[in-house]
Amino acid sequence: MTLPAQIGVAEFDALHDDVPRWRDDVAAIAAHLSPAPAQPMTAGTVLVALVGDAHVLKVYPPFLQDHFAFERAMLRHVEGRLPVPTPRLLADGTAGEDNRWPWLWMTQLRGEPLTAAWPRLDEAARLAVLQQIGATMAAVHALPVAPMRAWAPRWADFLQRQHAGCHARQTRTGLPAHLLPQLAAFLAGPLPFDASEPDVPLTGEYTPMNLLHDPAQPGRLSAMFDFGDGLVGPRAYDWLGPMCFLAAGSAARLDALFDGYAGRPFERQLREPLLRLLLLHRYSCLPAQIACPGWAEASDFATLAARIWP
Repeated sequence: MTLPAQIGVAEFDALHDDVPRWRDDVAAIAAHLSPAPAQPMTAGTVLVALVGDAHVLKVYPPFLQDHFAFERAMLRHVEGRLPVPTPRLLADGTAGEDNRWPWLWMTQLRGEPLTAAWPRLDEAARLAVLQQIGATMAAVHALPVAPMRAWAPRWADFLQRQHAGCHARQTRTGLPAHLLPQLAAFLAGPLPFDASEPDVPLTGEYTPMNLLHDPAQPGRLSAMFDFGDGLVGPRAYDWLGPMCFLAAGSAARLDALFDGYAGRPFERQLREPLLRLLLLHRYSCLPAQIACPGWAEASDFATLAARIWP
Protein backbone atom coordinates (compact mmCIF):
# COMPACT_ATOMS: atom_id res chain seq x y z
CA MET A 1 0.00 0.00 0.00
CA THR A 2 1.44 3.35 -1.14
CA LEU A 3 -1.17 5.54 0.57
CA PRO A 4 0.01 5.88 4.19
CA ALA A 5 -2.06 7.30 7.02
CA GLN A 6 0.46 10.12 7.47
CA ILE A 7 2.30 11.98 4.72
CA GLY A 8 3.85 15.43 4.49
CA VAL A 9 3.61 17.90 1.63
CA ALA A 10 7.11 17.22 0.30
CA GLU A 11 6.61 13.45 0.58
CA PHE A 12 3.32 13.69 -1.28
CA ASP A 13 4.84 15.84 -4.03
CA ALA A 14 7.48 13.15 -4.57
CA LEU A 15 4.80 10.46 -4.61
CA HIS A 16 2.62 12.43 -7.05
CA ASP A 17 5.47 12.75 -9.51
CA ASP A 18 6.31 9.03 -9.34
CA VAL A 19 3.23 7.53 -11.00
CA PRO A 20 4.31 3.86 -10.74
CA ARG A 21 4.28 4.21 -6.94
CA TRP A 22 0.55 5.04 -6.76
CA ARG A 23 -0.89 3.67 -10.00
CA ASP A 24 -1.98 0.33 -8.52
CA ASP A 25 -3.57 1.89 -5.43
CA VAL A 26 -5.70 4.26 -7.49
CA ALA A 27 -6.55 1.48 -9.96
CA ALA A 28 -7.74 -0.66 -7.04
CA ILE A 29 -10.16 2.06 -5.93
CA ALA A 30 -11.38 2.51 -9.50
CA ALA A 31 -11.89 -1.24 -9.94
CA HIS A 32 -14.64 -1.16 -7.31
CA LEU A 33 -16.44 1.53 -9.32
CA SER A 34 -15.96 0.53 -12.95
CA PRO A 35 -14.52 -2.34 -15.00
CA ALA A 36 -12.84 0.16 -17.33
CA PRO A 37 -9.05 0.64 -17.13
CA ALA A 38 -7.65 3.51 -15.05
CA GLN A 39 -5.18 5.85 -16.77
CA PRO A 40 -3.17 7.99 -14.29
CA MET A 41 -2.80 11.69 -15.05
CA THR A 42 0.37 13.57 -14.15
CA ALA A 43 -1.19 17.05 -14.07
CA GLY A 44 -2.88 18.58 -11.04
CA THR A 45 -2.13 18.70 -7.33
CA VAL A 46 -3.82 15.43 -6.26
CA LEU A 47 -3.82 11.89 -7.64
CA VAL A 48 -6.06 11.75 -10.70
CA ALA A 49 -6.96 8.96 -13.11
CA LEU A 50 -9.22 8.85 -16.14
CA VAL A 51 -11.28 5.66 -15.96
CA GLY A 52 -12.40 4.56 -19.39
CA ASP A 53 -13.92 7.41 -21.37
CA ALA A 54 -16.69 8.28 -18.92
CA HIS A 55 -15.28 8.74 -15.41
CA VAL A 56 -12.59 10.49 -13.36
CA LEU A 57 -11.23 9.47 -9.96
CA LYS A 58 -9.55 12.06 -7.72
CA VAL A 59 -7.71 10.93 -4.59
CA TYR A 60 -6.61 13.52 -2.02
CA PRO A 61 -3.81 13.22 0.55
CA PRO A 62 -4.89 13.46 4.20
CA PHE A 63 -3.62 17.04 4.59
CA LEU A 64 -6.00 18.21 1.83
CA GLN A 65 -9.18 17.09 3.55
CA ASP A 66 -10.42 20.68 3.33
CA HIS A 67 -9.91 20.73 -0.45
CA PHE A 68 -11.79 17.45 -0.76
CA ALA A 69 -14.70 18.73 1.33
CA PHE A 70 -14.93 22.02 -0.55
CA GLU A 71 -14.79 20.37 -3.97
CA ARG A 72 -17.43 17.81 -3.02
CA ALA A 73 -19.75 20.59 -1.86
CA MET A 74 -18.99 22.85 -4.82
CA LEU A 75 -19.60 20.13 -7.42
CA ARG A 76 -23.07 19.64 -5.99
CA HIS A 77 -23.65 23.39 -5.76
CA VAL A 78 -22.83 24.23 -9.38
CA GLU A 79 -24.17 21.16 -11.17
CA GLY A 80 -26.48 22.19 -14.02
CA ARG A 81 -26.43 25.86 -12.99
CA LEU A 82 -23.61 27.29 -15.13
CA PRO A 83 -23.21 28.24 -18.80
CA VAL A 84 -20.68 25.41 -19.24
CA PRO A 85 -20.82 21.79 -18.02
CA THR A 86 -19.04 20.75 -14.83
CA PRO A 87 -18.33 17.22 -13.56
CA ARG A 88 -21.27 15.40 -12.02
CA LEU A 89 -20.38 13.91 -8.65
CA LEU A 90 -21.30 10.22 -8.55
CA ALA A 91 -19.72 8.90 -5.35
CA ASP A 92 -17.12 9.61 -2.68
CA GLY A 93 -15.27 7.59 -0.09
CA THR A 94 -11.94 6.98 1.61
CA ALA A 95 -8.97 4.69 1.00
CA GLY A 96 -5.41 4.04 2.15
CA GLU A 97 -4.14 3.16 5.58
CA ASP A 98 -6.74 4.03 8.24
CA ASN A 99 -8.97 5.31 5.41
CA ARG A 100 -7.30 8.71 5.54
CA TRP A 101 -7.27 9.40 1.77
CA PRO A 102 -10.63 10.75 0.56
CA TRP A 103 -11.66 10.32 -3.06
CA LEU A 104 -14.27 11.64 -5.51
CA TRP A 105 -15.79 9.71 -8.41
CA MET A 106 -17.21 11.95 -11.13
CA THR A 107 -18.13 12.14 -14.78
CA GLN A 108 -15.51 12.84 -17.42
CA LEU A 109 -15.97 15.96 -19.53
CA ARG A 110 -15.52 16.44 -23.26
CA GLY A 111 -13.10 18.86 -24.90
CA GLU A 112 -9.42 19.68 -25.14
CA PRO A 113 -7.46 21.55 -22.48
CA LEU A 114 -7.53 25.28 -23.09
CA THR A 115 -3.76 25.26 -22.48
CA ALA A 116 -3.41 23.27 -25.73
CA ALA A 117 -6.02 25.19 -27.72
CA TRP A 118 -5.09 28.76 -26.76
CA PRO A 119 -1.85 29.11 -28.79
CA ARG A 120 -3.60 28.32 -32.07
CA LEU A 121 -6.73 30.44 -31.52
CA ASP A 122 -6.94 33.72 -33.41
CA GLU A 123 -7.59 36.90 -31.46
CA ALA A 124 -11.34 36.91 -32.12
CA ALA A 125 -11.64 33.39 -30.70
CA ARG A 126 -9.55 34.37 -27.67
CA LEU A 127 -11.81 37.32 -26.95
CA ALA A 128 -14.83 35.03 -27.26
CA VAL A 129 -13.29 32.59 -24.75
CA LEU A 130 -12.63 35.40 -22.29
CA GLN A 131 -16.22 36.64 -22.57
CA GLN A 132 -17.44 33.13 -21.75
CA ILE A 133 -15.08 32.92 -18.77
CA GLY A 134 -16.48 36.21 -17.51
CA ALA A 135 -20.05 34.99 -17.92
CA THR A 136 -19.23 31.73 -16.14
CA MET A 137 -17.65 33.58 -13.22
CA ALA A 138 -20.70 35.81 -12.95
CA ALA A 139 -22.97 32.75 -12.84
CA VAL A 140 -20.94 31.17 -10.03
CA HIS A 141 -20.83 34.42 -8.07
CA ALA A 142 -24.61 34.71 -8.36
CA LEU A 143 -25.14 31.37 -6.59
CA PRO A 144 -26.13 31.36 -2.89
CA VAL A 145 -23.05 31.55 -0.71
CA ALA A 146 -24.53 30.03 2.45
CA PRO A 147 -24.12 26.35 1.42
CA MET A 148 -20.37 26.86 0.96
CA ARG A 149 -19.47 28.74 4.16
CA ALA A 150 -19.02 25.63 6.27
CA TRP A 151 -16.30 24.33 3.93
CA ALA A 152 -14.11 27.45 3.71
CA PRO A 153 -12.00 29.44 6.20
CA ARG A 154 -13.17 32.88 7.27
CA TRP A 155 -11.95 35.35 4.66
CA ALA A 156 -10.46 37.67 7.30
CA ASP A 157 -8.44 34.81 8.77
CA PHE A 158 -7.29 33.68 5.33
CA LEU A 159 -6.21 37.20 4.38
CA GLN A 160 -4.34 37.66 7.65
CA ARG A 161 -2.34 34.47 7.02
CA GLN A 162 -1.56 35.57 3.49
CA HIS A 163 -0.28 38.93 4.69
CA ALA A 164 1.90 37.26 7.32
CA GLY A 165 3.58 34.95 4.81
CA CYS A 166 3.62 37.20 1.77
CA HIS A 167 7.23 38.41 1.86
CA ALA A 168 8.61 34.93 2.40
CA ARG A 169 6.46 33.51 -0.38
CA GLN A 170 7.37 36.24 -2.87
CA THR A 171 11.05 35.78 -2.06
CA ARG A 172 10.78 32.03 -2.56
CA THR A 173 8.77 32.20 -5.79
CA GLY A 174 10.96 34.74 -7.57
CA LEU A 175 9.44 38.20 -7.31
CA PRO A 176 12.09 40.47 -8.92
CA ALA A 177 14.63 41.42 -6.27
CA HIS A 178 14.26 45.16 -6.83
CA LEU A 179 10.54 44.94 -5.93
CA LEU A 180 10.96 43.07 -2.66
CA PRO A 181 11.98 46.17 -0.61
CA GLN A 182 8.83 47.92 -1.90
CA LEU A 183 6.49 45.08 -0.99
CA ALA A 184 5.45 46.01 2.56
CA ALA A 185 4.61 49.61 1.66
CA PHE A 186 2.69 48.54 -1.42
CA LEU A 187 0.63 45.95 0.49
CA ALA A 188 -0.43 48.66 2.95
CA GLY A 189 -2.63 50.14 0.23
CA PRO A 190 -6.28 49.28 -0.47
CA LEU A 191 -7.54 45.99 -1.88
CA PRO A 192 -10.19 45.84 -4.64
CA PHE A 193 -13.13 45.39 -2.26
CA ASP A 194 -14.44 46.74 1.02
CA ALA A 195 -16.13 45.33 4.09
CA SER A 196 -19.62 46.07 2.71
CA GLU A 197 -19.17 43.85 -0.35
CA PRO A 198 -21.05 40.55 -0.07
CA ASP A 199 -19.11 37.30 -0.13
CA VAL A 200 -19.48 34.94 -3.08
CA PRO A 201 -18.47 31.32 -3.77
CA LEU A 202 -14.91 31.41 -5.13
CA THR A 203 -13.24 28.72 -7.19
CA GLY A 204 -9.84 30.44 -7.37
CA GLU A 205 -9.56 29.05 -10.89
CA TYR A 206 -10.91 30.08 -14.34
CA THR A 207 -7.40 29.41 -15.61
CA PRO A 208 -6.58 27.58 -18.86
CA MET A 209 -5.50 24.54 -16.84
CA ASN A 210 -9.07 24.01 -15.61
CA LEU A 211 -11.05 24.83 -18.72
CA LEU A 212 -11.85 22.71 -21.76
CA HIS A 213 -12.27 24.00 -25.31
CA ASP A 214 -14.47 22.63 -28.08
CA PRO A 215 -12.12 21.80 -30.99
CA ALA A 216 -15.05 21.79 -33.41
CA GLN A 217 -16.01 25.36 -32.48
CA PRO A 218 -12.95 27.61 -32.10
CA GLY A 219 -13.54 30.12 -29.33
CA ARG A 220 -16.15 28.01 -27.53
CA LEU A 221 -15.60 26.59 -24.05
CA SER A 222 -16.92 23.08 -23.52
CA ALA A 223 -16.46 22.56 -19.76
CA MET A 224 -14.88 23.64 -16.47
CA PHE A 225 -13.48 21.45 -13.69
CA ASP A 226 -11.42 21.44 -10.45
CA PHE A 227 -12.96 23.19 -7.45
CA GLY A 228 -10.69 22.01 -4.65
CA ASP A 229 -8.94 25.35 -4.14
CA GLY A 230 -12.14 27.27 -3.51
CA LEU A 231 -12.94 29.83 -0.84
CA VAL A 232 -15.74 32.17 0.19
CA GLY A 233 -14.93 35.85 -0.11
CA PRO A 234 -14.85 38.91 -2.39
CA ARG A 235 -15.43 38.30 -6.08
CA ALA A 236 -12.22 40.04 -7.21
CA TYR A 237 -10.17 37.07 -6.01
CA ASP A 238 -11.55 34.98 -8.89
CA TRP A 239 -10.78 37.62 -11.52
CA LEU A 240 -7.04 37.14 -11.09
CA GLY A 241 -6.62 33.78 -12.86
CA PRO A 242 -7.86 34.79 -16.31
CA MET A 243 -6.49 38.32 -15.90
CA CYS A 244 -2.97 36.92 -15.51
CA PHE A 245 -2.84 33.72 -17.55
CA LEU A 246 -4.94 34.87 -20.51
CA ALA A 247 -5.38 38.65 -20.54
CA ALA A 248 -2.12 40.11 -19.20
CA GLY A 249 -0.71 42.77 -21.52
CA SER A 250 -3.89 43.17 -23.58
CA ALA A 251 -6.49 45.88 -22.97
CA ALA A 252 -8.90 44.25 -25.43
CA ARG A 253 -8.75 40.89 -23.64
CA LEU A 254 -9.32 42.52 -20.26
CA ASP A 255 -12.35 44.32 -21.59
CA ALA A 256 -13.71 41.13 -23.15
CA LEU A 257 -13.42 39.32 -19.81
CA PHE A 258 -15.28 42.05 -17.94
CA ASP A 259 -17.82 42.50 -20.71
CA GLY A 260 -18.75 38.86 -20.14
CA TYR A 261 -18.66 39.29 -16.38
CA ALA A 262 -20.47 42.59 -15.88
CA GLY A 263 -21.37 43.98 -19.30
CA ARG A 264 -18.80 46.76 -19.10
CA PRO A 265 -15.05 47.26 -19.67
CA PHE A 266 -12.40 46.69 -17.02
CA GLU A 267 -12.17 49.52 -14.49
CA ARG A 268 -8.53 50.62 -14.69
CA GLN A 269 -8.51 52.23 -11.24
CA LEU A 270 -8.59 48.68 -9.84
CA ARG A 271 -5.20 47.73 -11.27
CA GLU A 272 -3.06 48.41 -8.21
CA PRO A 273 -5.57 47.02 -5.68
CA LEU A 274 -5.83 43.87 -7.81
CA LEU A 275 -2.05 43.54 -7.92
CA ARG A 276 -2.00 43.62 -4.11
CA LEU A 277 -4.57 40.83 -4.07
CA LEU A 278 -2.49 38.87 -6.58
CA LEU A 279 0.54 39.15 -4.30
CA LEU A 280 -1.61 37.79 -1.45
CA HIS A 281 -3.15 34.98 -3.48
CA ARG A 282 -2.93 31.47 -2.04
CA TYR A 283 -0.77 30.34 -4.98
CA SER A 284 0.88 33.64 -5.87
CA CYS A 285 3.88 33.05 -8.15
CA LEU A 286 4.21 35.94 -10.56
CA PRO A 287 6.89 34.38 -12.81
CA ALA A 288 4.51 31.50 -13.56
CA GLN A 289 1.27 33.48 -13.65
CA ILE A 290 1.89 36.66 -15.62
CA ALA A 291 1.84 35.93 -19.35
CA CYS A 292 3.23 39.32 -20.33
CA PRO A 293 6.77 39.75 -21.72
CA GLY A 294 8.90 42.29 -19.88
CA TRP A 295 6.76 42.50 -16.76
CA ALA A 296 9.73 41.80 -14.46
CA GLU A 297 11.48 44.94 -15.70
CA ALA A 298 8.87 47.27 -14.17
CA SER A 299 10.59 49.62 -11.73
CA ASP A 300 7.79 49.64 -9.16
CA PHE A 301 4.42 48.06 -8.47
CA ALA A 302 2.39 50.90 -9.99
CA THR A 303 4.29 50.53 -13.24
CA LEU A 304 3.90 46.76 -13.07
CA ALA A 305 0.12 46.99 -12.60
CA ALA A 306 -0.22 49.28 -15.60
CA ARG A 307 1.99 47.05 -17.72
CA ILE A 308 0.20 43.76 -17.10
CA TRP A 309 -3.30 45.30 -17.16
CA PRO A 310 -3.13 48.18 -19.70
